Order: sequence, then C-alpha cells, then structure tokens
Amino acid sequence: MTKRAFLFAGQGAQKLGMASDLVEQYPIVKETFDTASAILGYDLRDLIDHDDEKLNQTRYTQPAILTTSVAIYRLLVENGVTPDIVAGLSLGEYSALVAAGALSFEDAVALVAKRGEFMETAAPAGSGKMVAVMNTEASLIEDICQKASIKGVVTPANYNTPGQIVIGGEVDAVNEAVELLKEAGVKRLIPLNVSGPFHTALLRSASEKLAVELEKVNVDDFQIPLVGNTEAKIMQHSEIKSLLARQVMEPVRFYDSIEVIKEFGIDEVIEVGPGKVLAGFLKKIDKTIPVASIDNQASLEEFLGE
Repeated sequence: MTKRAFLFAGQGAQKLGMASDLVEQYPIVKETFDTASAILGYDLRDLIDHDDEKLNQTRYTQPAILTTSVAIYRLLVENGVTPDIVAGLSLGEYSALVAAGALSFEDAVALVAKRGEFMETAAPAGSGKMVAVMNTEASLIEDICQKASIKGVVTPANYNTPGQIVIGGEVDAVNEAVELLKEAGVKRLIPLNVSGPFHTALLRSASEKLAVELEKVNVDDFQIPLVGNTEAKIMQHSEIKSLLARQVMEPVRFYDSIEVIKEFGIDEVIEVGPGKVLAGFLKKIDKTIPVASIDNQASLEEFLGE
C-alpha cells in the first residue's frame, strides 16, 4: 500500500486562470468554487480568470488559493487518491485542515478571507520587507537578525529548505541584516516581491484579530495526522486555534515539517494546488522522495495514468 503525503500550496503560488481547465471538466471543482463565491459574496472564479491585480491582493489571494487547492484535493479523492498525512505551507495549512477533517471548507473560506484582510491591514504595502538568504547556516542568520534588531524588527520568517531561509521585518532592520550577512560572506540574498513581512512580529495585530475569529469556529477531531508549520509537529486538536493564531506572526518551519513527514514513513508526496513551489523545496530537502504537483488537467492525467 502506498503511503502518501499531501502538501498544500501557500501564498505566492497564485496565477491567473489557475484550475480553469478543471472547472470546465469536473462538477466537483465547479461546485467548490460556487460554494466559495456564495460565502465570499463575489464571483471568485471570475476574479481568478480576469483580475490579476486583485488576485495578488492578500485578501483575495488567500481564498483563491484555498479554494483551488481544496477543489483539486476533492478531485483527487473522487479518483481514489487519498492522503495518509497532510501539511501546508502557511496559508496551505488551512487546506490541510480541511483535508484532515478538522475544519469545514465553508469555515476555512470565511476564515482565510478575514486572515488575508487582517494581514493586509496589519502591515500595509511598503511597511516591511522580506529577503531570501541562500546557502547559509540557520544559526548565523538567527545571530545576525538578533544584531540587526537594534534597527527594528527582523527575524527568520520561513525556513523553506536548509539552503533557503527567508528573513522579514521592518525595512531598516532587514537592510541592516542584509549588510551584516554580506559582511559575513553570504553571496546570495534575494529580495522577495511580497505584500508584507509575513510571519514576523509586525503581524501581531493580525494574529490577535484572527484569534477572535477562530473562537467562533468549530474544529473537529483529525481524521488523519497534520504536521503544523509553527512547531513542525503533529498538530493536536486542542492546539488548532492557538497554533493558527500564532502561525501568522511566527516562522514557518517547512523543512523540519518534512522531516516529521519522512519519519511517518511515506512513499510519495503530492503537491496539491497551484504551482510547483513545494515540489521544488522538497527536491532540495530530500531528492529521494517521489513528488508530483497537480494543478491542471495535464498533471492530473499524468498522475492518474501512472
């Protein structure tokens, strides 16, 4: 029996027209988008197909990616492809919670629409900065962020792979960290085109507002295990709400999460949702794990044909 992990895409994976070929062909996919549109009060499918500017605004990006991911997840399940364990990158954790049975899709859509709005307003465009630091020890990056903190908030935000750690925070403090990293001999530093310094203390207000919204939501027991971003551990039912609130302002520990998934003894990984970002990370973490990314008709047919 193949033991399978599903990984769900995070913010930044969105693209105009994502899953449009699947919507036309599969009723379950169309139904998922229709449900989301009814909850959101606008035509999500139309936005994804025609409005690039809105699609890249956090408050719209998040429900768009969640809905696309859950639609593809449901399509896989309909075709007999199910996960034994799940995880998601940041926003993708909400899709993972739906797949694990802990959160209803309807609640997840409403929550991520609010989460996107809170994150957008907590750190308006231009108020912060994120930079990917390549091929550098985590301990050095952490030490340098500590030193640069005299200029303001700067901390690791995403531990994506051992060779790619993203730092984020206030512009002056991030710039200071970049200079110190260069002095320490770091060769590759890539500024990221993001709308805010996510997963840093600058998102505290978003975290607090999200905590209030989470209290209104019902969470069920897990039907399959989910590895959470914030602690890189199997998430417990009692911790769901507190971890989701913390996740907005604490670093994403992706490569540690993959280690937990490996310990679970999986044979293959499927990236569910738009893009191939997570498959790319996975190949850098452990190239021995077979991984497929499913986000359109061609990739679905290729996978099911195997």
